[in-house]
Amino acid sequence: MAYPQLKTYPEKERGLKILVWVVSVVVLLLVGAMRQYKLPVPDGWDVGFLPAVNATLNALTAVALICSLYFIKQKNVTAHRNANATALGLSVLFLLCYVVYHFTTAEVKFGDANHDGLLSAAETAAVAGIRPVYLTILFSHIILAGILLPFILLTTLRALVGKYELHRKMARIVWPLWLYVAVTGPIVYLMLRVYYP
Repeated sequence: MAYPQLKTYPEKERGLKILVWVVSVVVLLLVGAMRQYKLPVPDGWDVGFLPAVNATLNALTAVALICSLYFIKQKNVTAHRNANATALGLSVLFLLCYVVYHFTTAEVKFGDANHDGLLSAAETAAVAGIRPVYLTILFSHIILAGILLPFILLTTLRALVGKYELHRKMARIVWPLWLYVAVTGPIVYLMLRVYYP
């Protein structure tokens, strides 16, 4: 099915596919590197506000994705595309903030009440009941976010080049997983918030 009101770029498909894979590899390398290396923050800078910004960006992404679904159900493809573009833009902003924060700040541990970066026996015992729930949400969020990036971009690419049937097939799988990642981001933040210094 064609949507004449939407401009497509079939001639750019090859270049866009290359871009999808280059961006995906670069992001995965950055995420891996930020766990290994820390960069100094310039004097007077405080990036402690970024986890709250990241949670907000994730929540707004979830809203944009829900709007996207609503619009396509209403057959408003222009609004659907705009909502998806908004979700993608918010996700890019999230990624930038996430990388800046994790390249400059030590990881916060769930249960670390005294903010020393270690979990004592008492701290571990205090969160023993909820920690497995937190870790399940966290790991599913991180793993899906890492795996999904190229598929989100490929789903978008298929719409941009006018391959709408392939776009729909991918979106049926990618959209709910992307929504899950967007919703669990703020949940992880809210569970971890009390342990930020």
